[in-house]
Amino acid sequence: MPAPAPATAVLLMAYGTPSGPEAVEPYLRHMRGGRAPSAEALADLQRRYRAIGGQSPLLAITESQGRGLEAELNQRAMGPYEVHVGMKHAPPFIESAAATIRAAGASRVVALVLAPHYSALSVGQYLERARAALADPAPGPAVAVVEHWHLHPGYIAWLAERVEAARDRLTAQERAAALVVFTAHSLPERLRAMGDPYPEALPATASAVAGRLDLPRWTTAWQSAASTGEPWLGPDLAQVIAGAAAEAVPAVVVCPAGFTADHLEVLYDVDIAARAAARRRAIRLERTDSPNADPAFVATLADIVVAAAGGLAGPARSGG
Repeated sequence: MPAPAPATAVLLMAYGTPSGPEAVEPYLRHMRGGRAPSAEALADLQRRYRAIGGQSPLLAITESQGRGLEAELNQRAMGPYEVHVGMKHAPPFIESAAATIRAAGASRVVALVLAPHYSALSVGQYLERARAALADPAPGPAVAVVEHWHLHPGYIAWLAERVEAARDRLTAQERAAALVVFTAHSLPERLRAMGDPYPEALPATASAVAGRLDLPRWTTAWQSAASTGEPWLGPDLAQVIAGAAAEAVPAVVVCPAGFTADHLEVLYDVDIAARAAARRRAIRLERTDSPNADPAFVATLADIVVAAAGGLAGPARSGG
């Protein structure tokens, strides 16, 4: 009887979140490369976590996405597959997940970041850490990295369905004049001079969704910019909301297309801060649902993994 094919590992990566109030300071310190945060920065981040209930659900959601992805891959008879979750700035770290993968003896790994738009300052950093951790000690497993998937047909279809569902929650009058705003996390403006593809990736996603739905009014905005003393990509979501108010737009639908789970940037920056900005201007704000572990979204992730794994050397069982 032939030996079973070795498992293909998936290193599924997300940003990370503190496990509770006591973990906010080390989390923020890690984000800052080991430098201690100012008292003001720490207090502001703690305040925002308190506003969403004290803790972000990001880790629990990512683990649920991982379980769903593993089940979907193996159900397709494409396996065996094992999915391991690694976070950029909080336990379980990318390096810990990579060590587990190495210890399990995986010879093939797909590294996938739960962020659809590539930038050297975001997804690129995840992938660098994943490659380094999987390669040490040498020789490491064969690794396929997924740099971007912001135009994957499954993701565009998923976003389009959620935008349409959010628009359906509006009144007929609101829907007729509503502005759909696609957002992603802002990054430093210097990316443009670097030739980084990130500034153009969000508009590409937005255009694909808008074209699928034939949206009458849509735009893009950036959100959640950090205070670093340098310019960040704009316009900011709050600026777009203010501009909509100046044009007497009755409602905005915010689609955080750069995020794949409910976490601080969605639950606070959109649901609390942006909604308050809209309310002050007598504008209704509706947000599209986050992907989280929705089966249709997980199926799209599986499509992405299978495509990436197809380019790896080594044994794999074909689907039936």
